[in-house]
Amino acid sequence: MGAVDPLSLSAVTAFLGAAGAGMANEAGKRAWETVGGLVARAVGREVPAPTGPTERESVAGLLVAEALRNPDQARALAAVMSGNGTGRTAVHGVPRLLPASARFFTDRKGPLELLDREADRKPDGLPKVAVLHGPEGIGTSSLAFHWGGREAGRFPDGTLYADLRGGSANTAPTAATVLRHFLLRLGVPAEHVPPAVDDRIDLFRSLLAGRGVLVVLDHAQSAAQVRPLITAAPGVFTLIVARRPLTGLDAVTIPVGPLSDKDAKRLLTELAGRPAMTAARAALPSVLERCAGSPFALRAMAPYLTTAALGSGGAANVLPPVRAAAEETYRRLGPEAARIYRLGSLRPWPALSAAAVAATAEVPEAEADRLLGELADLQLLESTGDGRYRYRPAVRSHAEEAAAREDGLAGCAAAVARTVDWYLRFAVQADYAALKERWHLGPLYAELGPGAYEDEGAAVAALVGELGNLVEAVLAAEEFGRFDTVCQTVEALWAAQLKAGCHDALLPALRAGARAAGQHCPGTRMAGRMHTQLAFALMEVRQDEEAERELLAASDDEARAGHARGRATAVESLGLLRLRQWRFRPALECFEEADGALDGIGPSDEGAADLPRARALLHRHRGRALRGLGRFDVAEQLLASALDFFRDSGERYNTARVLTDLAELRLDAADHTAALSLIDEATALLSRENAGIHLNYLAALRLQCRPEQP
Repeated sequence: MGAVDPLSLSAVTAFLGAAGAGMANEAGKRAWETVGGLVARAVGREVPAPTGPTERESVAGLLVAEALRNPDQARALAAVMSGNGTGRTAVHGVPRLLPASARFFTDRKGPLELLDREADRKPDGLPKVAVLHGPEGIGTSSLAFHWGGREAGRFPDGTLYADLRGGSANTAPTAATVLRHFLLRLGVPAEHVPPAVDDRIDLFRSLLAGRGVLVVLDHAQSAAQVRPLITAAPGVFTLIVARRPLTGLDAVTIPVGPLSDKDAKRLLTELAGRPAMTAARAALPSVLERCAGSPFALRAMAPYLTTAALGSGGAANVLPPVRAAAEETYRRLGPEAARIYRLGSLRPWPALSAAAVAATAEVPEAEADRLLGELADLQLLESTGDGRYRYRPAVRSHAEEAAAREDGLAGCAAAVARTVDWYLRFAVQADYAALKERWHLGPLYAELGPGAYEDEGAAVAALVGELGNLVEAVLAAEEFGRFDTVCQTVEALWAAQLKAGCHDALLPALRAGARAAGQHCPGTRMAGRMHTQLAFALMEVRQDEEAERELLAASDDEARAGHARGRATAVESLGLLRLRQWRFRPALECFEEADGALDGIGPSDEGAADLPRARALLHRHRGRALRGLGRFDVAEQLLASALDFFRDSGERYNTARVLTDLAELRLDAADHTAALSLIDEATALLSRENAGIHLNYLAALRLQCRPEQP
């Protein structure tokens, strides 16, 4: 059979795995759907789509058995396997993501030697993993950056870095989001990042095999969080930074303790200079005691060495060093900087921008930007490298307590409300600019209009840049019982879902939206929208059972609201989910039900103008389901009807999609000449569109028009 063997169980099983992992784009979903139809026709019944290795091997066994019995089936399977369009593009990314080391780095000879020893360990099949652990402010991250920068020559294929801290447990990066980030940086196009986390793990480990890469995982919380990110590739060294050893992780643990007084004095001298050290000779013992060997505390205290009040004892001497340094610095702040320091800490925002802080503190944006820079200079904030800032956890705790004490409960609540409102308005304007054509429910869309962005891509990028904060804003609104704000903000995340594929990161907010809909507005169009948005994300990350429940809830809400167009969309989406599950008959029933729901839209109702297009799309979907059922004649009639509409309306992309459907139908019937003509027409249309993935898929179909003979 040439390059592929449809009689090999292992080859067919591997093919099914690759096809399932390729569903991050429409071409991958098409290929998967085609395989499902092939399986159904081979065994004479619908077979549920496999979701794991055991099920894939079982389905592969069915295909191989039929291929052994039927030469025509063997040829069809070989053609699909050799040109299924699920292959990934070559990956050449050499990431350099490690943050820079601190300018003045002192001592740490012992931990550095232990890192060298683990990195030099001869390959033995075990992953090279080290965990640097120590209390906050002791310099574990700086040590990782210093070693990684010093040893960059060991890792010619780059360095990967992820901060696993996040703002809170709800916004901390999951393994799925970190893997997506790493795969993109390694050169995998977004449309080829697998939707399922297990497939991302497999691809990540495959890409690192034979490469020399340093992976640094900062602020790790648990072994479970980092385990999927570890590979046994001999050229890969995984360096984990944590507060404490990670129970259950097979790794070299390297404790990082306080600096000795000698090294602490050396660091202070480098930071403050010898004249300041000489002038502060009397206060130096108190400073060293208060800092307790913490590099962070020493850096924060360095500017105050010559201040007489620094040497006073009191409660500060018994505080943890990071807390003591924060308190010492805070009491010297001006009132405006102190207020921003306090109010910015009231939620675990992943990053603080000047615009958001200006709304929080009710000051001009330029003033907020200046004061944030001042707080960063004083070590009370850390720069994130993109013009924004964040707190260390212990410093944020100090600031939050100061806010409760000085601003009161009402003042703190009002500040959070202002921040949440700012993020809502920001998201609405960015989402509107990114997707002007869709219909909106939230009242702010009409009030604010689209934001002033250069183009749709810039608006999507703005949303993605604030994604962590937007999720936190939704969770804050939910906590405060502001369910309407929750729903409006979640609605404004749709462009980030649809165009940026940030499904994993958005799930906490989308689930909050569904909860809010149930409490605040069940049986409304907004509730239907919340369930639909959550369902779309769940479908993309392969959580199909939960997605189905959400789509059924969306259909019920839209029906109770009397919104026929919304109900049709929910039922249509359920049909698309069932297509992907290879449940072709239930999918067909969904599409027919959705078509019937459109009958409820009167000539003057909302959505009436879109009815012809909606029906054309449903004709296409019904044709796809009928193809899976082997009812080719009826499928061709429906697809031809859809093709006529999209040709007449001038929609090149949808015309090409239906031409592709028809080409696949012709290939099923072994009519290669007709299929080739349809493929050529679709290719000509898409050559004027930015549709590289679909063009690659058409090229794969073209290969099937020239099947090899057994």
